[in-house]
Amino acid sequence: MPVIEHQQFIKAPVKICFDLARNVEIHTQTTSKTKERAVGGVREGLLELGDTVTWEAIHFGIKQRLTAKVTLMEKPHKFVDIMVKGAFQSFIHTHQFIEEAGGTTMIDKFQYKSPFGLISVVADKLFLEKYMRAFIVSRAKALKKLAENMD
Repeated sequence: MPVIEHQQFIKAPVKICFDLARNVEIHTQTTSKTKERAVGGVREGLLELGDTVTWEAIHFGIKQRLTAKVTLMEKPHKFVDIMVKGAFQSFIHTHQFIEEAGGTTMIDKFQYKSPFGLISVVADKLFLEKYMRAFIVSRAKALKKLAENMD
């Protein structure tokens, strides 16, 4: 199971970073390259424990849908969402926020399992892991920009 971990320091309070990361409209804004939008479940506002959201986006030129559920919420330091339906066999995305002097360290940990056995191992190494890392890093940088411009 590939694990992608990315840390991003943000010059903003932990609560602002935490709330931006679980805001549905902000998620849509920070994933505009894939035309991501909420089409089911919670479609606006802040995600809470037990909420589900279905995202529709274009990845690899194909329109896809993925439903995720928030399974852990420790405000304002951590939340976890898992895939309940979608292209992966499974994924767990842990969002952690550590208050630091002058800001917040945001840590994304994304663990996923591709759906096609041995073929998936090859796909992960050739392109999928790199693609997912770039997606997570891009979103983190967009969240950083938004959070730092709010103060």
